[in-house]
Amino acid sequence: MTEPYGILVVDDDPAIVNIVETTLTQAGYRVLTASDGERACALADRVHLVIMDVMMPRCNGLMATMRIRGDSNVPILMLSAKAEGSDRVLGLEAGADDYLVKPFYQAELLARVKALLRRYDDLGSIRETAGKKCMRIGAITLDTEAKRLMVRGEPVRLTATEYKILHLLMSNPGRVFSAEEIYQRVWDSDAYAVENTVMVHISRIREKLELNPRKPEYLKVVWGIGYEFAEQ
Repeated sequence: MTEPYGILVVDDDPAIVNIVETTLTQAGYRVLTASDGERACALADRVHLVIMDVMMPRCNGLMATMRIRGDSNVPILMLSAKAEGSDRVLGLEAGADDYLVKPFYQAELLARVKALLRRYDDLGSIRETAGKKCMRIGAITLDTEAKRLMVRGEPVRLTATEYKILHLLMSNPGRVFSAEEIYQRVWDSDAYAVENTVMVHISRIREKLELNPRKPEYLKVVWGIGYEFAEQ
């Protein structure tokens, strides 16, 4: 029997923790909980996904996310009572994979969790996946069997979301994808006002690929249309 996915729920509001823990447990997940960012950092390596509140004592969710992201590609779903676009961007820039505004429907939470775990599975970080091929464009090599990115001969860590975006673009060099199409394909969800979400992830990937991210050689913006991985 396959071991259930482990999920860490981090929030200083016991009521929120109880609701999320109950929802996830009933869906068949193994759940750990924490009430502050310090504890979250200590437990993050024991789970397959982290659900992280933003506002917490002893290291808030943004700081905890940055610390976890320093040595782990575990998916992070950030929770916040703030719906402003700037807060969403801050969470994504800190390293979160997705962002959910409180209050939320339990069905939406489960859908986000399933999508994140599916992408993490595709990266090969949880269970073995069948290999396909190795894609090389210029000095960039994406090994889809080992799920590994090499940039100018050096290994570079990707989150599951970043891997999925890069795989999509490198599989179609020269083709321009809109932010909405990237979101639909990678997040496996309907796209609505997703430009900032996709833009932040693209920026993070570009920082890892380009010698000069302000003048990208590979991952380019086609203004008013979308993004492409340039043919060499």
